[in-house]
Formats: sequence, C-alpha cells, structure tokens
Amino acid sequence: MSVIIYAENSEGIFKKAVLEAATYAYKTASMLGTNAAAVLVGEVSSDQKNILSEYGISKIVQIPAPSKDFNVQSWTECVHEGFNHLNGSILVIPNTYTGKSLSPRLSVKLNASLATNVIELPRLESGFEIKRSVFSGKGYAYVTLQKDKKIIALTPNSIELEKNLTSIEEINLNLTFSNPSTTVLEINKAQGKIPLTEAEIVVSAGRGLKGPENWNMVEELANLLGAATACSKPVSDMGWRPHSEHVGQTGITIKPNLYIAIGISGAIQHLAGVSSSKVIVAINKDPEAPFFKAADYGIVGDAFEILPKLIESAKAL
Repeated sequence: MSVIIYAENSEGIFKKAVLEAATYAYKTASMLGTNAAAVLVGEVSSDQKNILSEYGISKIVQIPAPSKDFNVQSWTECVHEGFNHLNGSILVIPNTYTGKSLSPRLSVKLNASLATNVIELPRLESGFEIKRSVFSGKGYAYVTLQKDKKIIALTPNSIELEKNLTSIEEINLNLTFSNPSTTVLEINKAQGKIPLTEAEIVVSAGRGLKGPENWNMVEELANLLGAATACSKPVSDMGWRPHSEHVGQTGITIKPNLYIAIGISGAIQHLAGVSSSKVIVAINKDPEAPFFKAADYGIVGDAFEILPKLIESAKAL
C-alpha cells in the first residue's frame, strides 16, 4: 500500500508545494516500510519528472488532462483512478486552491479520513496522529485518522525539503471521462507575480503608506528580496491594491518564512491570516501598535524613513 502524492503542476511545472508533498510522502512511506508514488494529470517534461525522483518518488502514473483548463470533477476522477491503480493507502495533496477543491471530493469517493492544514509528519506511535493548524493559525489540533485510506492536505511551507534520490518508473493511464456538470468559462491568472500562498517572503503594507502612489517602495523591496507583495483589508477596500493581495481572516491565509508588515496596526483580523509566519517583522510609528505583540522583530519609526534604508541594505546584500 503506497503513499501517493497528487503532483499538481502549473503549465507543466511543479511548484515547491509539490516537492514538500513528495518529501512528506517519502518520509511517511519510509516509516511505514513502503514506497512513495505520484499521480500526474497532464503533460510534464522528463526533466520535471526527474525532479520528483530526486525527492523520493519512485513511480508516476501519468493521465492525460481531460481538458485544457482545470475542472474539479474531471480532475477528481483522474486522481481517484490513479490512486486506486497504485493501490494507495495514503494520499498527500498540497493544500493549494486546487488541493482544497479536490481533497473533500476524494475523501468521499475513497471513503477516506481527511486532515486539512497539516503541518507535521504523522506520529505512528499514537495510531496515525496528525498535527493541524486550526482557528486561522491561532492554535493546533491533534487528530487520529482511523480509516484504512487517509488524505493529508499539506500546508505549504510546513515541511523542509529533503532530497532522497531514487529511480523512477512511469505508467501511462488512459481514462474515459464522464461529461462534467460544470463548465469553465474563463480563468484569470495573476501575471508576473509570486503567488502569495507559495511565497517564502512576503512584504505587506497598510494605510501607513498613505496612498497607492507610495507602493513603489514596497514593490522595490519585494523585488530585491524575491518576495510577494500583500496588503491589509482597508488598503484593498480603498482600491489602492488588488483584492488578490489582501491577507487576513477574510482574505488569504499565508505561512511564509518571513513576513514584513509596514504601516499595519495588526488588528486580530489581519493577524489571523499571517500569524503562522515563521518570522514576523513589524514596522510602525505607533509604539503601541498591536502588531508588536505578535512580531518577532519590531521597528518603531516612520515607514518613509525606514523603507529607503531597508532597500539600500537589500541592494548592498
């Protein structure tokens, strides 16, 4: 009974979250004395497949994409059939937007236990105990998955990548699909940006920037650091930045290695979306700003004085 990952790809490229899932699957399979494999939907180059073998995946079932664009019903059929073909017992899915669409449907089709927001390897001495992030990252829950088949929806940036080179076997599986009851009419993707949910560094700003015309400093610092840009809810509500950059309880929840908050007070609704960040840096001229209680590092001062200095330091590095 193998540990299987869903090898999500974007235009034929595996993102970091897939390699984290591969690392998780390989380590879990090693604990269980079995192997790690992958279900792949769509065309991917040999070089990309070899990357999976570097992270411990020894077998790939490749299934032609049912359509040009992702459709949750068709992709659920693909992953379901691939998982069964590999005689899988555990399915590891990156907890991306695509993974969040697939995992509950697959849980029903496979009659499997499902754990979302998973942040650590399982504890086998306690059955099959999983640690999950809950309450928007403000707490943890330990749950035991009791069914024979299990689905792990792994939170991005939770597992350190670890290479475990192995040889890889490829299996082509052709399926006949039923017509989905939903049709994808249009897909709009953010161009030229690092997706917030995958970013290891995020530079975010709030009303302390005083207007959209000052965002060039935020973008310059982000570009120097290889970071994504984000904002608080009031900023997106006022139209200074697109809603796709809004992080918080009613926006996107992120877990970067470094979160830099500039001119954001740190209301609980904002913290709910960023509190799982490994390191938080808060910059605010108000020494009583709530963000300083949650931050690992705090800088009290005017953003318009501090940001240029940070940019110069980043250039020097």
